[in-house]
Amino acid sequence: MARGSREVLTLQLGHFAGFVGAHWWNQQDAALCRPTDAKEPPGELCPDVLYRTGRTLHGQETYTPRLILMDLKGSLSSLKQEGGLYRDKQLDAAIAWQGKLTTHKEEIYPKNPYLQDLLSAEGVLNSDDIWRVKSIPNGKGPPPFTTTTTPKPVIPTEGSIRVWSDFLRVHLHPRSICMIQKYNHDGEAGRLEAFGQGESILKEHKYLEELEDRLHFYVEECDYLQGFQILCDLHNGFSGVGAKAAELLQDEYSGRGIITWGLLPGPYRLGEPQKNIYRLLNTAFGLVHLSAHSSLVCPLSLGGSLGLHPEPPVNFPHLQYDAALPFHCGAILATALDTVTVPYRLCSSPVSMVHLADMLNFSGKKVVTAGATIPFPLVPSQSLPDTLMQLGEATPWTPLSACGDPSGTCCFAQSVVLRGLDRACHTSQLTPGTPLPSPLHACTTGEEVLAQYLQQQQPRVRSSSHLLLTPCKVVPPYPYLFSSSLSQQGLVLDGPPTGAAVESIPVLGALCSSSSLNRTLGDLAKDLAKLDLRRWASFMDAGVEQDDLEETLQELRSLAQCYQSGDSLMD
Repeated sequence: MARGSREVLTLQLGHFAGFVGAHWWNQQDAALCRPTDAKEPPGELCPDVLYRTGRTLHGQETYTPRLILMDLKGSLSSLKQEGGLYRDKQLDAAIAWQGKLTTHKEEIYPKNPYLQDLLSAEGVLNSDDIWRVKSIPNGKGPPPFTTTTTPKPVIPTEGSIRVWSDFLRVHLHPRSICMIQKYNHDGEAGRLEAFGQGESILKEHKYLEELEDRLHFYVEECDYLQGFQILCDLHNGFSGVGAKAAELLQDEYSGRGIITWGLLPGPYRLGEPQKNIYRLLNTAFGLVHLSAHSSLVCPLSLGGSLGLHPEPPVNFPHLQYDAALPFHCGAILATALDTVTVPYRLCSSPVSMVHLADMLNFSGKKVVTAGATIPFPLVPSQSLPDTLMQLGEATPWTPLSACGDPSGTCCFAQSVVLRGLDRACHTSQLTPGTPLPSPLHACTTGEEVLAQYLQQQQPRVRSSSHLLLTPCKVVPPYPYLFSSSLSQQGLVLDGPPTGAAVESIPVLGALCSSSSLNRTLGDLAKDLAKLDLRRWASFMDAGVEQDDLEETLQELRSLAQCYQSGDSLMD
């Protein structure tokens, strides 16, 4: 462990969380595998915050995510629950019985062609069934053991992606994956559909003990654990799993930050009334319970609404994506997540999870919204002041918390990150003596430009901002969503397309405590109050009582009132 790193343990709960998480870890992996001639300087982000070093039983050094992942039976496809790096001694001990054995083998899923290519590119599986890993650039991992040339990777097609493990290119520790065998990922029967079902999972001794053992394993090896980030499905029964997990963390690790990202897939489908009602109920119960036990909760979705009234998915001028594909939605949300989490992953002067939450969640405002500009629309011939001036007074980022149009709303506090712009374009390049188009053009550093722009946009808002040179990596298996008007570095071309694939992009991301949540949470409460629960008795049968519903409704209304625009720093 690098000295001084402030470790974060990630909990990834649910299948859509798996899609977002797989893209997130792939992007971390791509950043680790930085070529030696890369333009961006090393050391802006500390990978040890998210990763841990270890050794296999054969002495091979490993570098794996500090991750606990929970999903349902049938969700792993060809991925082994114990991972592929090395065997766990406890797992071996479990099969040490020397008596008569009866073996039951499940159907083996064929490995996705993309992952077959990955295996040949990054290591070999020896006859002893032990994975020999090639070195990780940037000083992580052991010396290379082979000189084979890395082949050009296969880009996974949307049709080949069935589950998140079909495109995960990161090797996991044996203690990472925890399968919930009592519920099925596929089929209509045995599904984890309701909040109460999820809560009950971590009330069972088997699953609670398994989670606690994994928490202790990772936490005890940390030098300075700053907290936990939870990526949690909000629309299904995993909202209940997440709520109980957050409660456990709050009880056992008091004083540590707990930031929860409540994930929702694309917009509602009108022809699925039961799924839509369950989604509404799970979202409402999840937000209330998660906000009670987390330092901060942020819904993340490309949909336009958390309630029952369907709204079109959000639009990005330079992206073409299919909102019905988790593979696409997960990639965009992971890119936003990779940007807004920058403050507590910095090498130099990091903002701890606790301090970030304290800045945003004053006066009971535990829920925040996220937004991002993907990619940030810089033209190579322009400077950052030029681009920000062209954005005008409108909100500069696309909302990503299903809170609708932010026009007319106010912000109480915000944390903003802009990354991926070359230092040469941070400030104005006008010839001396040229009249300045705006006060931004008089700033002498990029940090000053960004801070002054945010001050102009929201004069009385508590703001924190960070400017990084490091871009977001979008190499395969990231889906190709980009318009032909972008360069290889994600800049907006002012000439004809070059035909080069986009490999990295600049991104502007923000977390905001916003008055838009007054309307969003209020509308969610109104939709909840209109439900005739006699028609949805199955949701109540899963362990939720009428009193729980009334309490959730009241808590949701109280939470919404925290975001009334009159109750702000602006008055």
